[in-house]
Amino acid sequence: MAELVPLPIADPLGELPPREPETGRVALGVRLANFTAIIVPFLGAAAVPFFLWGRGFHWTDLGLLLVMYALSALGITVGFHRLFTHRSFETYIVVKFILAVLGSMAVQGPLLKWVATHRRHHQHSDTLEDPHSPYRRGPGIRGLLRGAWHAHIGWIFQPDPEDLSRYVQDLRKSAVLRVTSALFPVWVALGLVIPAVLGGLLTGTWTGVWTGLIWGGLVRIFLVHHVTWSINSACHLWGRRPYQSDDQSRNNWVFGYLAMGEGWHNTHHAFPTSARHGLRWWQIDMSYWVIRALAALRLAWNVRLPTKESQAKKRRKS
Repeated sequence: MAELVPLPIADPLGELPPREPETGRVALGVRLANFTAIIVPFLGAAAVPFFLWGRGFHWTDLGLLLVMYALSALGITVGFHRLFTHRSFETYIVVKFILAVLGSMAVQGPLLKWVATHRRHHQHSDTLEDPHSPYRRGPGIRGLLRGAWHAHIGWIFQPDPEDLSRYVQDLRKSAVLRVTSALFPVWVALGLVIPAVLGGLLTGTWTGVWTGLIWGGLVRIFLVHHVTWSINSACHLWGRRPYQSDDQSRNNWVFGYLAMGEGWHNTHHAFPTSARHGLRWWQIDMSYWVIRALAALRLAWNVRLPTKESQAKKRRKS
């Protein structure tokens, strides 16, 4: 089994060049593409009881939903987040490519843009420059609701900083990652075609093609979207804060389980480069289990974990 390396947690970005001021609006084509990526999976989920009523929900549909959910969600949590954004472990370029493709199938944007946005979030967490903080949206219940909406989905329609690419200068050095990111539409299409084809092959019917597309494609994307986005919204509003951090990140057990360990969000913000977010025995962290499995197969190494000393130092006094 590959050795796990307990490392003190440090900023993976190092020194960043000064930011340029943000200007401009989101182009209409980009806004329409974002709207389509959000609304089509929602419509697919909403159409299920109308178009499939009386036709039954088969084990094939459930299997495609669960498998495609797990693969695309882990592409985000293990790949986009813990590997590419925070460099919490190292692996071979082939594994990086596979994780980048699986994360792209979650339809949350190209690899380089996703990583750049998330690194910016960590640099400015819960400040005015945080791309998706639920705070700073006004006082009272109205401000809370506006903030929750912005953190969950509204931020997607805001303009990107003109210098967003400065956050991914390290990743842009890899031709494989640049090309994989540029081919984002191809991976999105593949994430819809695969469950449709499998549905048809496993059932031997054209109906299986459509139900595979709906359950393993559209419904799966809808669920991954909103579970992942809840880390931005719910996990900065509700939950416990066992560790000191410079923001309002919180451990939320619901999304700790649903989001493959990402819901232990306060722990993550306290130790951002840790490959493990659920540090307590009862905090299930499936993403970390996958990283451990890769390490056991000698496909991952330099797996970063916070030291006992750093955990004790950052733990809040009860």
